[in-house]
Amino acid sequence: MFIIAGLGNPGREYAHTRHNVGFDTIDVLADMYRIDVDTKKHKALIGKGIIEGQKVILAKPQTYMNLSGESIRELVDFYKIDETSELIIIYDDISLNPGQLRIRLKGSAGGHNGIKSIIQHLGGQEFLRIKVGVGEKPVGYDLADYVLGHFTGDDKLEIEDAKDRAAKAAAMMVGGEIEKAMNEYNRKV
Repeated sequence: MFIIAGLGNPGREYAHTRHNVGFDTIDVLADMYRIDVDTKKHKALIGKGIIEGQKVILAKPQTYMNLSGESIRELVDFYKIDETSELIIIYDDISLNPGQLRIRLKGSAGGHNGIKSIIQHLGGQEFLRIKVGVGEKPVGYDLADYVLGHFTGDDKLEIEDAKDRAAKAAAMMVGGEIEKAMNEYNRKV
């Protein structure tokens, strides 16, 4: 079994912001595989289904970004999965160009508070991740204002495409093709 969790903040005011590309990618996956993500459990909205022949839990933690680890820890413990090989976290990354993906097997938080919380609660940095580039904050912008802002112009188109590619990458990873997903999706856009 796999848990695929997209990070974001609950609430309409945060819908479709840069920080919520993880939630949005889960929605794309849910649509692709007809999985309803509508059950409240483990401090998350979850949905159960099958992707590439594997049982999956799609999850959108409802703890707010900075406390994402609370929900992820509960999910990992309840479903008794191996977090190093059966947990995929999808989230925004300001160090990547808008729409660029980067798949990693492990790594530091890189300043991302949601990932920091997950590392703290899991006690390690080894879990699969798909980073979705949202672009660097412009000079003079407050970081929180930037990541909680909405996409505009060309960035909006890049992100729509990136969410689709991130969903396809997650499906490949669940299907056992992690290296192939890295080779295909870690290229610059």
